[in-house]
Amino acid sequence: MKPLFEVKEVDREFYEKRLRDWLPEKIIDIHTHVWLKSFNKRKDPGAKSRTVSWPSMVADQNPVEHLAETYKLMFPGKSVTPLMFTSLVSENKLDEANDYVARTSLENNFPALIFSHPRWDGNELLRRIRKGGFLGAKSYLSLAPPYLPAKEIRIFDFFPRHQLEVLNKHGMLMMLHIPRDGRLRDPVNLGQMLEIEERYRNIRLIIAHVGRAYCPEDVGDAFKVLAKTRNMCFDFSASTNAEVFRQLLETVGPKRVLYGSDLPILRMRTRRICESGFYVNLVPKGLYGDVSGDRHMREVSGQEAERLTFFMYEELDAFRRAAHAVKLSARDVEDVFCNNARRLLAP
Repeated sequence: MKPLFEVKEVDREFYEKRLRDWLPEKIIDIHTHVWLKSFNKRKDPGAKSRTVSWPSMVADQNPVEHLAETYKLMFPGKSVTPLMFTSLVSENKLDEANDYVARTSLENNFPALIFSHPRWDGNELLRRIRKGGFLGAKSYLSLAPPYLPAKEIRIFDFFPRHQLEVLNKHGMLMMLHIPRDGRLRDPVNLGQMLEIEERYRNIRLIIAHVGRAYCPEDVGDAFKVLAKTRNMCFDFSASTNAEVFRQLLETVGPKRVLYGSDLPILRMRTRRICESGFYVNLVPKGLYGDVSGDRHMREVSGQEAERLTFFMYEELDAFRRAAHAVKLSARDVEDVFCNNARRLLAP
């Protein structure tokens, strides 16, 4: 049977020389998406999107079997457990997608979050979470009311306060992908993140993608502002910036940092660079079709393309360099990749 994707010699060498011995034997991946192709949105060429387009070039579905196979291919010798939720699917397929996650979570003993919709009242959210055996909720800015311009969406537009009351009352997880062009440095984001921290203290809050700080310019004075926090955690999924990781570790320490992948997009063969605060994914020419319409994608060829490994390995290596810079111990690394998540996922 043909494998899900090719693992090349450049990948095996990268993993063996830089990652295998450094990674702990048991890993919890706190940020993964699973869904079926039948749940996907139909593309409307005339509609304005609130999301970037490049992730859809990597995979048009990620059933749980693909997730498990990805770990076997990318992490030989390791045991990886994912926290799962669905992706941004068609709204009329959201119930079906959440049901799929609930079913496969039970079948595989993988923890899971519901992908919540802001139109649900608190009782509806709690009913759906309990029915599916979910540990909490993930949502996304695209589900905010359609009349809101993308640049003006705030956290509470897609994670309304009445839902946070429920998550807080029951001590549930909240996976937060913050909105707005300013990313982590945006003062509105920072203000609302602090409000959640201070007002909803029982929520197990995870800020995804280090607040989407993919380049150092995305940080601003955020870590100075966030230095006062005590509860919120940060995953570093889909990021490869060692400098941002270093600042995060120096601000909150290794007990509040979590490994996450954002699979399946971490299967992408790429190296990410920053140009004046704008991230660009360098990818082999022709591998992902026509990328000319996405400013975050740039094709390379020849030896440069041949040296590209997985986004997953680039992320892990960037964190390894940051961990070395701040002198994390082996125990600290084990906390980031397993123990911190285990604590958050505990009943």
